[in-house]
Amino acid sequence: MSLIFKALSDPTRRRVLEMLRQRPMSAGDLAAAFQVSKPTMSAHFAVLREAGLIASEKQAQSVIYHLQMSVLEEAMLGFAQAFGWQLHTVSKPDSSPD
Repeated sequence: MSLIFKALSDPTRRRVLEMLRQRPMSAGDLAAAFQVSKPTMSAHFAVLREAGLIASEKQAQSVIYHLQMSVLEEAMLGFAQAFGWQLHTVSKPDSSPD
């Protein structure tokens, strides 16, 4: 869990996660949204990958990043439970006919 919190501690990495929440994106498209060097962005991607928050796949000459939402959800649930918070799932109304 400490790797996840380390990854989330940086505003650039949090913004990358927000962007990936919308859709998978290439490393180049993500890097273009920030005014930092490509090596700096690569380091951010490495921290996010190490924490399991993003996954990457090679497509031709590009690397495409995807958000691993289930990892983030599990971390937040674990954090809440560590502080004794009880989270309840919201059930959807039954839409089946009577």
